[in-house]
Amino acid sequence: MKHRLLQAGRLLPALEQRLATEYDLLRLADEADPDAFLARHGGDFTGLVTSAGGAGAPTALIAALPALRVISSFGVGLDKIDLAAARERGIAVGYTPDVLNDCVADTAFALLLDVARRTAEADRFVRAGRWAAGQAFGLGRKVSGARLGIVGLGRIGQTIARRAGGFDMDVRYHSRRPVAGVPWPHEPALRELARWADYLVIITAGGDETRHLIDDSVLDALGPRGFLINVARGSVIDEAALVRALVERRIAGAGLDVFEREPQVPAELLSLDNVVLLPHIASGTEETRQTMAARVLDNLTAFFTEGRLVSAAA
Repeated sequence: MKHRLLQAGRLLPALEQRLATEYDLLRLADEADPDAFLARHGGDFTGLVTSAGGAGAPTALIAALPALRVISSFGVGLDKIDLAAARERGIAVGYTPDVLNDCVADTAFALLLDVARRTAEADRFVRAGRWAAGQAFGLGRKVSGARLGIVGLGRIGQTIARRAGGFDMDVRYHSRRPVAGVPWPHEPALRELARWADYLVIITAGGDETRHLIDDSVLDALGPRGFLINVARGSVIDEAALVRALVERRIAGAGLDVFEREPQVPAELLSLDNVVLLPHIASGTEETRQTMAARVLDNLTAFFTEGRLVSAAA
């Protein structure tokens, strides 16, 4: 018999098709009353497949699945999964680290270059006919040789730091503890890193511990010549404080792939030329998403056949 698998939220169509072929799959989103369905049938499922940026695996969902043995998540973030509840019940949690490092790092630099050199703004300028009408476009800011501060030096943070070497940037980072074996200086005070940096890239984990880590004081330290880039989680930044800082030009600009209440974006940001806005697509390439989908499947296969995970959450 096939293992009974519950899918929370939508996934890539090709991944959903493979899951439906290999498992007895039920998509919770197809149920008219998900809570009532779980109350009746939650005990039928031994596996849960979900996504880091979507439904996750919150406390209530885990509690509604008393026979659950494994969670396989599409993504690297773990802030939407109640790891403590999973550990307490001995539920294995798999995710998809490493395979998206390059694309997220590439997106961080795409945002950095865009907001600094004003490329999206310049595109709008040309399309509006303003160049043809004889108007002059303003100057951007130089990236090569600038100072790059990175908040969080995990796998993706280190990939971003290596990318910076190609631009001859001076790199420093902030994290709770220094990272062993890396060549970049650790700055123990976040505000001091922001004060030093021309560009501050956020790539730390989400969750309660980092909620609103980037607040008014950090933004004021970054100052009117500094740019903020966020490819982590929207919750890491106090979004209201960021909106104020951008509107008041207390920082130079921002490149944002994530937001606090996705897909809702603060209306004030939509009219600002010094902000580049993306719809949470940092890992969104064909190659990376296919590899992530394969890891979701590999984690499930390894667990159900060998009792282990290819990529287990700590």
